[in-house]
Formats: sequence, C-alpha cells, structure tokens
Amino acid sequence: MEALKLKTVDDLLLASQQGERIELINGEIVKRPMTRSDHALAQAGLSGQFLPLWRKGSDGGWWIMSEISVRYNEHHCPAHDLAGWRKERVPHRPTGMMEILPDWVCEITSPGHERKDTFTQLLRLQAYQVPYYWLISLEDKTLIAYELDNGRYRVAFSVECHDVATCSQLIIPPFTGQVLDFGYVFGDE
Repeated sequence: MEALKLKTVDDLLLASQQGERIELINGEIVKRPMTRSDHALAQAGLSGQFLPLWRKGSDGGWWIMSEISVRYNEHHCPAHDLAGWRKERVPHRPTGMMEILPDWVCEITSPGHERKDTFTQLLRLQAYQVPYYWLISLEDKTLIAYELDNGRYRVAFSVECHDVATCSQLIIPPFTGQVLDFGYVFGDE
C-alpha cells in the first residue's frame, strides 16, 4: 500500500498554470467552486466598505485583499475570499503570495464547500492563531465573527440579516472603528 503524498505549494503553483480555480488545503489540491453573482457582489460590497481603512496610514489602517492566497505552511495555502493585515504590523504594501499570517480572514460559504469553511478553515486558522475569522452564509443571511480567546475561537459577534434595519449599522471586531452595512452585503436594497 502506497502512502498518500501530500501536495505542496510548488504543486499548487504548477497546477494553477492550467487556469483552474484551485487551492491547497491540508496537502490536497482542491478545486474551488465557480463564483456565483451573489457571492461576487457580497465580496465586492464588503470590500468596498473597507476602503476608508485601506486608505489610512499605519495608525488603524489595514491591507484588505480579496481572493488572496496565503501560505500557512508547505501543505496549506488556501485562497481566502477576503483577508486583512493591520498596517501597524505590515507597514509596506504586500506583493506576491502572502506568507505573513493575516490578522483577519473572511469566508463566504459556497454550496458544496460549506464543510471547508465552517470546519476545516476554522480549525486551521485557530491552529495558526489568526486573531479573527468571519464566516458569512448568503443562503442564511448570517454572519458569525470569531475571535481568538486563550488560543481558541469564541463567537465575538453573530447576526441574522433578514431585514435591512437589523444589519445596516454594524460594528464588528476587529473593525470597531468602522460601521458596516450587511444589508447591502446580503443584497437588500
């Protein structure tokens, strides 16, 4: 019986030249789902709300990126829907594949890939001690924001956005200086 050989970041880079949407999860190259319009609009809507933080200098500023590959180790390099780095920790504009751990990651679940986002990613990011992890479900119109507390994630904030008034003025860690409109993110006019 042959032992399973874990794929590496080099394997991911080679495979990605074929133009498929893939990522490296726990030593396995995984095909990413086709991006749906509601997913893309939610991702863009949330990204746009972070522009004031992106434009700030090192005092409270953030580098917020979408569809960014982060190399956690040789066998784990997911492509996050959104990830952010505090400018006080990463003062210069990042380039290339990120090898610096993010301060915040946000995933928007996709049909058929819920387990990866709700379980696998959560455990991996907790193990790597990423301070904040947000999980958004467009189908359920929910957001769960996790925060590290003594090395383990705890729910720091959660909300169901079934009406615009409930979700139009949210302040969610770690972005306590920024008001976010999740009614807009979930597509409510």
